[in-house]
Amino acid sequence: MTGADVPDPVAAAAEQGRICALAARGQRDLARCAAGHAELFPGRPFDATLFSSIALAMSFSAPWCTAEELALTNRAVLWGFAVDFQVDHLAQSRSEVDRIVKTCLTVVDGGEPDDPLGRFLAELRDDLAATPAYAELRGSWRDATERTLDAMAREWEWKQTGRPTLADYLANADNLAATVVNVAHWIHTGDAGTHRALSRLVAVSDEVQRALRLVNDLGTHRRDREWGDLNALMLVDDPAEIERRLADQVDHCRRLLADLAPACPRQADFLARQLGFTSGFYQLTDFWGVQ
Repeated sequence: MTGADVPDPVAAAAEQGRICALAARGQRDLARCAAGHAELFPGRPFDATLFSSIALAMSFSAPWCTAEELALTNRAVLWGFAVDFQVDHLAQSRSEVDRIVKTCLTVVDGGEPDDPLGRFLAELRDDLAATPAYAELRGSWRDATERTLDAMAREWEWKQTGRPTLADYLANADNLAATVVNVAHWIHTGDAGTHRALSRLVAVSDEVQRALRLVNDLGTHRRDREWGDLNALMLVDDPAEIERRLADQVDHCRRLLADLAPACPRQADFLARQLGFTSGFYQLTDFWGVQ
């Protein structure tokens, strides 16, 4: 290795510092959002660390974006956490779950919100609708939103009636709300080529989402047991099976991303960085704090 090939630690740290500063701006924006919707975002579990973690995840996934571009993406992630909390921990009946789903889809379809969750989503919808490509691509966001809501409702039902198979559980990975965020991000920040490739990007994102589901479960199984959430580790006799499934899924994603990169290099990089950041993050902590 020549001197020119040796990484410059000052330059590397400077870039990491810039990304962290991007995240700091995102955290402050999320804190302002939460303060403006205090009924939806109680201080526990929606604490400052959650806002910081969301902003860091998106900043390291798309460090080429500006803080203004990432603001909508960060808020889309926060909406995913909000609806997950409403369904998983506040809803006491299937009718309540169905109301949450109906309210959100009504808002996505342009209707007026009638509760705090709907009002927050309406702000997100209006910001996304200001994107020129939204008129053409709104159906893609609507489809991704419906899939996410249906998956969360399905998991709520599983928790009442019995455990699913691991295959069914992984097929329901939209409850993680990763692809729906990615769709909003690509509509908002993508160029014409990104928009033309959106259906292909969604297909690859879904596979990455399944890997993220397993990464999440391996990192949060203790908290999931305490909160009464489902987790892949609860569905198998041998925990090593989940680690093997994750390794296989990551290998599968690497191949898909390599195939995607020539046509959509930035989007492939975004998904790869998303998977890498999350894999490292869950080695030490969780997005949610103590409830």
